[in-house]
Amino acid sequence: MNKQSIVIKCGGSTLAQLPDSFYIDMSELQLRGIIPVIVHGGGPAINDTLQRLNIESTFVNGLRKTSAEVLQVVEMVLGGQINKAIVRRILSFGAAAVGLSGIDGRLIQAKPVANTDEIGYVGEVIAVNAELIQGIIEMGYIPVIAPLGIGEDGQSFNINADTAAGAVASHLGAERLVVVTDVPGIMRVVGGEKVVLPTVTVADIEQMITSGDIYGGMIPKVRAAVDCIQGQVQEVIIVDGSEPEVLSKVLAGNAEIGTRIVRV
Repeated sequence: MNKQSIVIKCGGSTLAQLPDSFYIDMSELQLRGIIPVIVHGGGPAINDTLQRLNIESTFVNGLRKTSAEVLQVVEMVLGGQINKAIVRRILSFGAAAVGLSGIDGRLIQAKPVANTDEIGYVGEVIAVNAELIQGIIEMGYIPVIAPLGIGEDGQSFNINADTAAGAVASHLGAERLVVVTDVPGIMRVVGGEKVVLPTVTVADIEQMITSGDIYGGMIPKVRAAVDCIQGQVQEVIIVDGSEPEVLSKVLAGNAEIGTRIVRV
């Protein structure tokens, strides 16, 4: 992977809350020759659109059951509405960005997950066209990637955003991936005060969920981050997108920013 790149996963619920400072930091990184690669979600917007269209949507083990009808909406919202909204915002702060989905250029190649009968058109990533991403980076553009996949026969698939982000980072050769959320990291009560844990292992996370140290809405956030640790990705850093210059601080190795989740 180009050493002057950083892979970032932005969840759908976080995108709407990201402050101007996040995009200003991104723009300044680009001016310094550091190109972020963004993989984004869009769950809340998909839910809203499905509701407006009166299309039923359920989840199976945390993955959206994707019928042909639901897939049309997922493609429209992720590849269109959300992707272009992010690109427009990046452009408005003076940076250069290109929005694309995993279908474009066979960027994210996928096959059906094992339980297709139960879950529909949900894909498992089998390969990533890293050369396409690298080419966009080398031209000086920020790639903004919607997590859709394409099969050998041209069938499109809904891909979990965390799985897609981990696959993109791994195929680019990135050893770490930054997950942008609305919390400062994984927290634990110590001496009556909540403190951010600088480093935790995957095993620590499961123990903290069992003990109740990680609870409520934080459980899916940390489990999603763990899903990104695959292939060459050795660690995931959970950060709060509202932290000023958060991306610059992560790149500078600031240990006081966020929580590092490591394999062991």
